Amino acid sequence: MRRATIRDVAAAAGVSIGTASKALNGQGKLRAETRERVANAAQQLGFAPNTLAQALLAGRSFTVGLITTDSFGRFSIPVMLGAEDALGTGQISVFMCDTRDDPDREQRYIEMLSARRVDGLIVTGRRIEPRPPVRVAPSIPVVYAMTQPADGGAPAVLPDDESGGRAAAGHLLGIGRRRIAHITGPERFLCARLRARGFAAALSEAGTEPCGDILYGEWSERWGREAAGQLLAGRPDAIFCGSDQIARGVADTLRAVGRRVPEDVALVGFDNWAPMALGALPSLTSVDMCLEEVGRIAAGHLLAAIGGEHPHGVHTVPCRLVVRESSAA
Repeated sequence: MRRATIRDVAAAAGVSIGTASKALNGQGKLRAETRERVANAAQQLGFAPNTLAQALLAGRSFTVGLITTDSFGRFSIPVMLGAEDALGTGQISVFMCDTRDDPDREQRYIEMLSARRVDGLIVTGRRIEPRPPVRVAPSIPVVYAMTQPADGGAPAVLPDDESGGRAAAGHLLGIGRRRIAHITGPERFLCARLRARGFAAALSEAGTEPCGDILYGEWSERWGREAAGQLLAGRPDAIFCGSDQIARGVADTLRAVGRRVPEDVALVGFDNWAPMALGALPSLTSVDMCLEEVGRIAAGHLLAAIGGEHPHGVHTVPCRLVVRESSAA
């Protein structure tokens, strides 16, 4: 069966080919009745517009690039899903490129995406530390998500790690715990410092202090097991962990010494990484960074930039506490 063309639509609607094209592309000063007649004709004929031709006429490719340094996809995939949700409403496709933390590889991808005339770029990663800005033509807008440019020249969307630390501490205080300890990742990581800051601020406002020193170490179960052993002498009744992996290790040590979770020690993690949080015994209360929302907002900023607006600065997305068995009241 022959595919319907714009000529067929124009003939069915009783208008010129030019008028039919303008009506379907939302261009020109046409009467609403004419636009409706053309749209009905296109629908009845099953007319599908030529996307490439539309792109050439509009001077756009209706594609964006997503550059990531997160080889495992732990953070970039949720960001990409959120971005695709937002971009899909505008019929925009996403090219995802993994740089594997290689600056040369990243630049080759940027050059390739530029050659494809992408309408913009979303740059994402696995940490919120400022990074060197991507080198791209001024005509291609860039938005950062789950990372930020060191020069602050382009908009960035980040999870609000400090509010996540506050939420964890507030929850543990709310279930009656007062000897609350904190184990987290390397102190050089901005997110670890922000989570610890929010945690300590919430305790201070409640008139209490962390149980023992805040322990900085690694994002690993091994570190969780080791750090929990250091804390046990202080008899904490709750432990907030800077990642779900750390929390799993803490749970191992508590179980080994006969401390029950949550009866003796309530436990909260961070990331809400389903394989970790749901696979833990008991299931793990965790702070969700809402990475899909980070992606949706980043895509919204990019669409605004493509449309000629100039979003700027850092936008933070509130975290969400997901309560499970490890901190049941």
